Amino acid sequence: MSSFFAPASDIWQHLVETTLTSLLVNTFWLVLGVASGTVLLGVSLAWFTAVCEFPGRKFFSWALLLPLAIPAYVTAFVALGLFDYTGPVQTALRAWLGSELPWFPNVRGRMGVITVMTLAFYPYVYLLARNAFLTQGRRSLEAAQSLGLNRTQGFLKVALPMARPWIAGGAMLALMETLADFGTVAVFNYDTFTTAIYKAWFGMFSLTAASQLASLLIVIVFAMIVVEQRFRSRMRYAETRQSARVNRIPLTGWRAWLLAAFASGTLFFAFLLPVTQLGIWAASVFAQDFDQRYLEFLGHSLLLSSLAALLTCSIALLMVYAARRHPDPATHAAVRIATIGYALPGAVLAVGIFVPVAWLDNWLGELAMQFFNMETGLLIQGTLFTMLIAYITRFLAVSHSPIDSAMQRITGSIDEAAMGLGLNGWAMLRRVHLPILKGGIFTAATLVFVDVMKEMPITLMTRPFGWDTLAVRIFEMTSEGAWEQAALPAVALVLAGLLPIILLVRQTEK
Repeated sequence: MSSFFAPASDIWQHLVETTLTSLLVNTFWLVLGVASGTVLLGVSLAWFTAVCEFPGRKFFSWALLLPLAIPAYVTAFVALGLFDYTGPVQTALRAWLGSELPWFPNVRGRMGVITVMTLAFYPYVYLLARNAFLTQGRRSLEAAQSLGLNRTQGFLKVALPMARPWIAGGAMLALMETLADFGTVAVFNYDTFTTAIYKAWFGMFSLTAASQLASLLIVIVFAMIVVEQRFRSRMRYAETRQSARVNRIPLTGWRAWLLAAFASGTLFFAFLLPVTQLGIWAASVFAQDFDQRYLEFLGHSLLLSSLAALLTCSIALLMVYAARRHPDPATHAAVRIATIGYALPGAVLAVGIFVPVAWLDNWLGELAMQFFNMETGLLIQGTLFTMLIAYITRFLAVSHSPIDSAMQRITGSIDEAAMGLGLNGWAMLRRVHLPILKGGIFTAATLVFVDVMKEMPITLMTRPFGWDTLAVRIFEMTSEGAWEQAALPAVALVLAGLLPIILLVRQTEK
């Protein structure tokens, strides 16, 4: 926000005259389209898998979460590689029909971006809405039918309003990811605030203009957070008894198979098709493209992800333990503030971290010149330290949630029993709490590890010179339209992304 006190008037004049209006319009339609698409797709699939019985329901109930393992920017370049004008689909159709395809949708247009993001982010809505519908079960629908409503009316007037806070929470997660996304909109060359921040910094070389654009995006994000919190405050409708989960509605005939086809089509386009195409591309270029560089990309990604997971989980564990030992309002407020970084897009955090780091670097250089008459150069900028600070700020909430949930299982009586045996302080943490918390810590570390592997804007904007990762390699190759070369690092990211999805599925099925 401090950037507003030093406006870059010439650059802002250029932005207002050329791109600012289109940025606002593009961002508005993207948010509206992804919100509508994820809610329609996620809620419908959640309702059918939670309440109805049809062929393949048990399989689809967990398989529909698999698209979370694929970064949205990977789905984006697969969609362009397959469905663009020069792609195999349109080429084959033109050869088969012997004419142009004026009716074929433009995959590079706004609807293409919205469709790809909807397929990538609908599992957020699906997961939360399904949990809400599972707690309602068939009983709320039967109550609605006893009042004279049919099943469709019961869903629209009873089940859907009862699940509204969960649906709003899932849609908010999808919208946060949409506003934070850089790779997908860059692949489609669809300008939004995140691409404008990147171009202002690295294209116009104006950190001030990038900061001001980031501040505008923060205002939008926090307005959405306020709306989401209002919905969250009303989460008191659903029934939580396990008995409500039984007796699903059996579907037969064409309705059952139509529903199975709907779920199969969604899973095919959101997961199976991208993964299959990535495998084909990667296999076709592996022999000539795989070399020592890829080992360096993989090594850099693994090092960054491991360090970020270790530091973030250590800080989260200290925060959770501090909140347990000192459950006062000040500590609670500090924890809430510390974990709000996940709501901020990576491009915004990169700018917000870089500004004070650059100031500190300059200040240290002036001190060294004044007292020791020596030039220090850049001490902090462009180092792993800056990247890790940004990662910790962004993903602290991701690690805090599972560790905090695990800590809630440790009752006060366990602490009292440990103290009765002579354990206190760090000894209690090491010998009693950590063995109980290890499951939550492992889950948190896995989630952070994979999130950092897939994270693109922070890595692009804060990495040391020449320090490329798998995500950076994907960005460089997709920027040149080299889809096959981008497939190799993309396959590695997808395999890494499957780890937390497997953990999530195991957790939801308990």
